[in-house]
Amino acid sequence: MRKAVIDIGTNSIKFCLAENAENDGSFTVLKDSVSITRLGEGLRESGGISAAALERNARAAADFVNEARAAGAEVKIAGTMALRSAKNAGTFTARLRELTGEELRVITGEEEALLLYAAVIAGIPKAAGADFVAFDAGGGSTEFVYCARGAIKRKFSINVGCVLVTDAYFPEMPVPAEKLAFARARIKKELSEGGVTPGAEMLVGLGGNITALAAVKHKMALYDAEVIHGSTLTLCDVRAQMADYAAKTIEERRKIPGLHPQRADVILGGACIVEAAMELCGVRSLVVSDRGMRHGLLYKLFKTRR
Repeated sequence: MRKAVIDIGTNSIKFCLAENAENDGSFTVLKDSVSITRLGEGLRESGGISAAALERNARAAADFVNEARAAGAEVKIAGTMALRSAKNAGTFTARLRELTGEELRVITGEEEALLLYAAVIAGIPKAAGADFVAFDAGGGSTEFVYCARGAIKRKFSINVGCVLVTDAYFPEMPVPAEKLAFARARIKKELSEGGVTPGAEMLVGLGGNITALAAVKHKMALYDAEVIHGSTLTLCDVRAQMADYAAKTIEERRKIPGLHPQRADVILGGACIVEAAMELCGVRSLVVSDRGMRHGLLYKLFKTRR
């Protein structure tokens, strides 16, 4: 049995193809890839998805649908923050239906947080017995799940993401020290007002911004999920990278080992969110998860078919 999940986010589209060999809900990932397609570019200013971004993302998602079908997989398509908030989200959904015949389901912020929880419990064994906080700093929003010994205590989504932060605070690079300080303070305030508080034995970070920071730490010429998953990212690591990104032009950032060139413009915004989350949770380091919402949805899909 094969299934594929296409996760259409504000900054990227993620595609995960998996196969279930046993009748126990477990699965093996056959392909896990990301295409940075910027559905949410300009969303903050206009309130809608631009015509170019709409067509670009619909066609990229359609390519993934065709790949899944060629592999004999059942396809599920999920949309997150950009499609929760864009005034013309229905137009995108209709265009994708026209190209693929598939229906896109826009999930709520709370549903997204639940899927992150499923990914952490399945992918980070020590999390099940710990008091932990999991968060995913995405392109348009950041989801948090507070857990105690495997039980969810709180889950919520805050409309702060690396694309929105970049549009709001970092329109030009390099970034002057005073502008960076202003952005850091505002982001921390937004997360605090959104409900981020201390109280975690362990902080788990998920999503492309987190894994990008980890890949840069390891100076990875070629991304290796096995090295990244379960690794540690410290507050010092994050702050050092923030200073480096702020001092560089976009061209200089694109040359940084481990950083995908298409993420170069938004990585500083992502790092600011990660720093604020770590400070507010009261931790000096976090555990990096290469698994994410798409994996959580796959766990749910395979489990329900047992």
